[in-house]
Amino acid sequence: MKIAFYAPLKPPGHAVPSGDRAVARLLMDALTQAGHSVRLESDLRVYLPDASDHRGLERAEAAAVAERARIAASWQKGQRPDLWFCYHPYYKSPDLLGPELCRQFDLPWASAEASLSRRRSNGIWGTTQAMVRSSVRAAAVNFAMTARDQAGILENEPSARIMRLRPFLDINREQSTATRTGPMVTVAMMRDGDKMRSYTALAAALSLLPERIDWRLAVAGDGPQAEQVRKMFPSGRVDWLGQLTAEAVRQLLVRSSFFVWPGCAEAYGMAYLEAQAAGLPVVAWATAGVPEVVEHGTSGLLSKEGDLLSLARDVERLLTDDGLRNRMGRAAQLRVRDEHGIERAASVLSEGLKFARGAIH
Repeated sequence: MKIAFYAPLKPPGHAVPSGDRAVARLLMDALTQAGHSVRLESDLRVYLPDASDHRGLERAEAAAVAERARIAASWQKGQRPDLWFCYHPYYKSPDLLGPELCRQFDLPWASAEASLSRRRSNGIWGTTQAMVRSSVRAAAVNFAMTARDQAGILENEPSARIMRLRPFLDINREQSTATRTGPMVTVAMMRDGDKMRSYTALAAALSLLPERIDWRLAVAGDGPQAEQVRKMFPSGRVDWLGQLTAEAVRQLLVRSSFFVWPGCAEAYGMAYLEAQAAGLPVVAWATAGVPEVVEHGTSGLLSKEGDLLSLARDVERLLTDDGLRNRMGRAAQLRVRDEHGIERAASVLSEGLKFARGAIH
């Protein structure tokens, strides 16, 4: 199939690294590996963080009209795809291009990580969420990447066609599983909102560690709240590494002992998968989508969201129990390879898109 790929929240070529950008790239790679011809159809970004921003929605819709006209002209000249594939449409970032183009050219529309929530229908979000609902309802297939997303879709659109697609990585199968003696590690941007809440929780939990525990933390990440984040942690305990390349992050993980990040409101967290693929166990809260990618007691230790003392105790366990840390690290790597590899994802995508083939004329 010839697939027109679109990620309205963050295009695959966006300059700022994030989980959204990484997943968009991985989806394009997995679809290609499944035998399809994939083309990024547009890099138009649609992000509406303020429910009262009516002018913002008007500007986005005007830009979408012009972009649809450009795409339609190229399709009429022979660039018409077989299917439109949208990654991560939700109330703040609806697909303003694909549904209308699919109606115009009689093409199927498919999604991955679409999200619906009845709690988010105030202001312009009522309009944008209705757009997403309509698209999801009519989709040839919606690939749900978490059980929470699947439940949200079915609650709002019981007839929607859904297939589970677990979060995945393109895994280097030659990575070392050797015993790790480096510091614990965190990889996260330093920005306001959920990331800041996780940094605040992490600093508070580490302050609860007994004085006899000699801990060190390596942090890869940067952002507008960097100065504020650094002030939360004691001096001399943290190595601030700034924003690193993907390869530098991989090398950092290989040198580290375990990954720690509370995970406030994480959809699932690609960093957890990357850490486990490198052979690191995880310490986090059992919040949002984190349990989708970390198995408590096997590949990491998960505690109740908001429980700082339990988070601190889990950190202490992995700092002081080398055997447990090493067993969980090996189990984490095997679990990610078996259940979250790109080969498995390509197979699921290929199977799911069979629904769309019947809609192609």
